[in-house]
Amino acid sequence: MQDPFSGIGKMLILLGASIAALGLLVLLVQKSGGNGWLGWFGHLPLDLHIEKENFRLYFPLGSSIVLSIILSLVIGLINKFFR
Repeated sequence: MQDPFSGIGKMLILLGASIAALGLLVLLVQKSGGNGWLGWFGHLPLDLHIEKENFRLYFPLGSSIVLSIILSLVIGLINKFFR
């Protein structure tokens, strides 16, 4: 019989590593001033920008697709190694 706390331990390690990775990403984006190696994010071909007199719309469709693909790959790798 498996220890019920072993799954919780793995989940906490994964959560901590995810938070640390997110923190590093935020620091890198701040240091680059938004125009560094992540300056392209939010300016992809499918990102819609509509500005009129009293109306502004920003719909980041292209960036959302790229982010979805990256997160799917990361979650797939995590599932492969932790199951």
